[in-house]
Amino acid sequence: MPPSFFSSGDNVFGGEMSDATQGEESVLSADEIAAAETGARTPKGRIWGGIIVGLCVAWSVFQLWIAQNPIDSFISRSWHLGFALALVFLAFPAYNQHEPPGFIRAFRKLWPGFGTHKSNRDHIPLIDVALAIIASGASLYIWFDNEGIISRQGLPEPRDVWFGVVLIVLLLEATRRALGSALSILALVFIAYLFLGPWLPEILRHRGIPLDFAINDLYLSTSGIFGIPLGVSVGFVYLFVLFGSLLDKAGAGKYFIDIAFAGLGSYRGGPAKAAVVASGLNGLVSGSSIANTVTTGTFTIPLMKKVGLPAHKAGAVEVAASTNGQLMPPIMGAAAFIMAEIIGIPYLDVVRAALIPAVISYLALFYVVHLEALKLDLKPIPKDQLPKMLKTFLNGIYYLVPLLALIWFLVIERRSAIFSALTAVEALAVVMLLQRPIIAYLGLAAQKRAGNISDDAALGPIIGAAFLDGLKDIWEGLIAGARNMMPIGVATASAGIIVGVVTSTGLVGRFVTLINVVSFGNVTLMLILTAITSLILGMGLPTTANYILMATLTAPVIVQLGGDAGLVFPLIAAHLFVFYFGILADDTPPVGLAAYAASAIARSDPIKTGIQGFTYDMRTAILPFVFIFNTELLMISGLTESGDVIWISDPIKLAWVFAVALAALFAFAAATQGFFADDCGWPERALLLVLAILMFRPSLLSDPIGVPRVLVQAVGLALMVGLHFMQKRRRSRREELGATA
Repeated sequence: MPPSFFSSGDNVFGGEMSDATQGEESVLSADEIAAAETGARTPKGRIWGGIIVGLCVAWSVFQLWIAQNPIDSFISRSWHLGFALALVFLAFPAYNQHEPPGFIRAFRKLWPGFGTHKSNRDHIPLIDVALAIIASGASLYIWFDNEGIISRQGLPEPRDVWFGVVLIVLLLEATRRALGSALSILALVFIAYLFLGPWLPEILRHRGIPLDFAINDLYLSTSGIFGIPLGVSVGFVYLFVLFGSLLDKAGAGKYFIDIAFAGLGSYRGGPAKAAVVASGLNGLVSGSSIANTVTTGTFTIPLMKKVGLPAHKAGAVEVAASTNGQLMPPIMGAAAFIMAEIIGIPYLDVVRAALIPAVISYLALFYVVHLEALKLDLKPIPKDQLPKMLKTFLNGIYYLVPLLALIWFLVIERRSAIFSALTAVEALAVVMLLQRPIIAYLGLAAQKRAGNISDDAALGPIIGAAFLDGLKDIWEGLIAGARNMMPIGVATASAGIIVGVVTSTGLVGRFVTLINVVSFGNVTLMLILTAITSLILGMGLPTTANYILMATLTAPVIVQLGGDAGLVFPLIAAHLFVFYFGILADDTPPVGLAAYAASAIARSDPIKTGIQGFTYDMRTAILPFVFIFNTELLMISGLTESGDVIWISDPIKLAWVFAVALAALFAFAAATQGFFADDCGWPERALLLVLAILMFRPSLLSDPIGVPRVLVQAVGLALMVGLHFMQKRRRSRREELGATA
C-alpha cells in the first residue's frame, strides 16, 4: 500500500498527530455516531461474530452473482431485503446504551433476574435471533411462494395477509434500530392514513382500504415494499456502495487525502482547502456524509485547527465538504439511480443535469475557505513539511484505474450502470490482489540493491503473505459493503411503504390542493415551504429515504403548481430541488448528525458547528431556487411540446453558463462572508447580492428593459471584477499606511 504522510503517526509539523491522537476520546465519539450506519453491535463470541460476517459476505457475493446472472426482480428484491433484515436485527441492538433502558432497570429492583445483564453491544439476545429469522423468512416468502402469489394476484389468502403484517411490523422495527424512529413513525402515519381515510378532513379524505387489499398493495406487489426504491437498491446501489467500500479498504481514501494535502497544503488555509478536495473525491463514491466526515475529518480537522482555524469552523468546513459530497455524481447518495427510475430517464441524464451545480457548489466552498483564510490571516504549511506532489500521485496512481474504468464504461461506452459498476469492482479486485505483492517485491529489490539482503530466499514467503493480505482486504471490503448497505436496504423498503400508500390513495392530488391552499398559489412561497419540509424531514431521515418521500409527494406538486402559474419546470429540476434540501439537513441544527460527528473530532460545540456549517452551505441552499427558474444551470434549454428535455449541446454556451454561475456563487459567498478582496460594508454586501441575483436570473432585468440576458450577465461580471479591484487597492493602501506608521 502506498505510504501516507500521516501513516507513521508524524504530522506535517514534525510532531505527533496533535488533536487527532490527543483527542482520541473525541474521535471515538465520532466513530460511535458513524456506527449508526454500520451496526453498533460487535459480538465477542466467535460463533455469532462469524454468522454476521458470513451473512455480510454472502450478501455481497449474492449481489455480484445476480449482477452477472439476472433473476426475477421480485425474487431478487425479497432476498435483498431478507439479508438486510437479518443483519439489522443481529447487528443493531434494540437500544443503544450499554446498559438496558430505565424500565428494565426499574423492574430489576423488584425482580433481580428481569432482563439480560449482558451488554447489548457485544451480546445478541435470543429474541433478536428469532426476530432476524422471522423477518427474513417473511421477506423470503415472496420467493418461496412466488408462483402462487402471481396466480392469485389481487386476492391474497389469509396466510399472505399474516406474512405481510409480520413483515411490515418487523421492517418498521428494523428501520427504527438502524435509522432512528423518524422514518418508522412516518411510515406508521401513512399506514394509518390508509385505513382512517373516511374519517379525515375533506381535503385529505378517501374511502379507506381493507386490510387484505392494503397487504396486497404494500407486500404482494411491486408498488409497495418491493417497489422501485428497493429495486434500485438491489440493482445499482449495492454495487456502487460495495465499490466505495473496497476502495476504502484498498487505501484509496488515504491516497485522496494525501494528494489533496500535497497539492494544497502550502497555500493559505491549505488544510481547509485540502479537506474540501479530499471530501469531494471521497464523495464521488461515498453514499454517506457522516461516513465521509469521520473518514476525512479525522485527519483534516486537527490540521485545520493547527494552522489557526477555530475548532467550530474547522468542523464546519469538513461538514460542508462532506454533505456536498452527496451532490457529486456518479452516486449522489444513491439518489441518482432512484431519480432515474422514478422520472423514467437515462441515468446519464441525471448525472448531466446534476454536474454543473455540484461542481460550482464545491468550487464556491473552496472560495469560502479561501476567504476565511484571508480574514483570519491563516498561514500555509511549509513545503518542506509536505509530501512531494508527483511522488505522492505516482505512489497510488493505480487507484485511478478502477475509477477510470467506471467513468469510461458509463460515459464513453454508455453501458449500463450495473455493467459499469461490476467492471469497476472487478478491476479494483485485481488492483487489491496485486498492489501488496508488487510493493513488497519493489521493497525487497531496493533492499537488495542497497546490499541489505544478498539472496532471494525470502522473496517467495513475503510475496505470498502480501497476496494473502490482498485477499484479506477484499474479504473486509465485502463485509464493509454489506454493513454499509444495511440501513439503505431497510430505508428503501420502508420508503416503499410510503410510496405504496401514496399510490393506493391518490394522495398526490390531495397534496397539490393542500400546498396550493397553504401557499395561496404563490410559486415562490410553495418552493420555500417545500424546502423547509425537506429540511425538517431530513433531520430524522437518511438522504435516500427523504428524497424518495419528497419525490413522491412534493416534486409533482412543484411541476403542477408551476404549470398552473404559467411556468414550465422540468421534472428533473423539481427532483433535484427536493434532493438538495434533504442533503442540507445533515448539517442543520438541532439534529445534523454530520455536524455532531465533526464536532466530536474538533472538540467543539455541535450546535455552533452545525450553524457555521449551514452558513457555509448557504451557497448550496440558493442553487435549487436558481436552477428551478434558470434551467440552463442543469444544461437544459427548454422542453419540447411532448415534455421531453432539450439539452444544451453548444460547448461555448455551456462554458458561459458555468463561468457566470460560478462568478454569481462567488459573489453570493463573498456577501455572506462579508469579505471579498477586503472587508465588505453593508452597501458592498448588498451590491454583491444584487449582482449574484442578476447573474443567476438575468431575466429579472433583461425582460422588463428589453436587452439580451447575456448583456446583463456581462455587466454583472464587469461590476464584480471592478469591485474586487477597488477593494484590493483599498486594502493595499491601508497596509501601506500601516507600514509607514
